[in-house]
Amino acid sequence: MVLLLIVDGANVVGSVPDGWWRDRRGAAERLRDGLVPLAEEGISGRPGPVEVVLVVEGRARGVGSVPGVRVEDAPGSGDDRVVELVRENAGRSAVVVTADRGLRERVEALGAEVVGPRAVRRG
Repeated sequence: MVLLLIVDGANVVGSVPDGWWRDRRGAAERLRDGLVPLAEEGISGRPGPVEVVLVVEGRARGVGSVPGVRVEDAPGSGDDRVVELVRENAGRSAVVVTADRGLRERVEALGAEVVGPRAVRRG
């Protein structure tokens, strides 16, 4: 079964102080576009193909999906949506990209692996 890669968009975008707060939607779109190659390449020694899901919240909602990256709008907390996705895919190999310690604990308790934002940020 294809690995599920779930990206905590707000956390990954916020990991680089590049002015993202002035254009949250644009920052989410740049992240989404940067994730596209991972669908074929894979991540952290896990070869592709990989199903990539980017979870966005707040002002970043409404960023559309593109081939290779499905974008999920969190109706509330992005962290809660990430946990729901892991739960919905129980029994499947899942990797969550976040530096959020609380989220890390929640998804690891459900059996997901966690990697930090550097695993997907380039440059």
